[in-house]
Amino acid sequence: MAAPVGARRVLFPIYAFNVEVSRAPWVTAEPMIAQMRLQWWRDALEEIGARTVVRRHEVVTPLSAVLDPEGARLLDALIAARDWDVEREPFADAAAFDAYIAATSGNLVRAVARALGGDGDAAAGDAGWALGLANWFLAVPALEGAGRHPLPDRAPAA
Repeated sequence: MAAPVGARRVLFPIYAFNVEVSRAPWVTAEPMIAQMRLQWWRDALEEIGARTVVRRHEVVTPLSAVLDPEGARLLDALIAARDWDVEREPFADAAAFDAYIAATSGNLVRAVARALGGDGDAAAGDAGWALGLANWFLAVPALEGAGRHPLPDRAPAA
């Protein structure tokens, strides 16, 4: 809401997409249902990226007006990273954790930058990664409360 009025038309559909995708693995206890929800979004992004007729949906329709094919590809990679949320396994190592943050938050900010007229370069990805890491640390207590292992190394020295 603090964004300039002209930018909101671009930002709202992208962030609404992110809300839908990020919550999909958490609204059901059944991994198969969560995968189906995520696949629905991947299919919608494929339509957007191909510049074909897109499904009518309160988020997909406006999203198709603000994303280019590269933005759709970035958000598809975001969804692929959300498999970690579905599988509920700990990260294999620090590199897997880093890749998750880069693909989720980093790609989200890169897609936003592209949609606002930038090139979605590495600086946008780095800013997204930093934002994602900060948000992840805020979520650690809730994730642990849900029985998850949100950090690759749970040792106190880490």
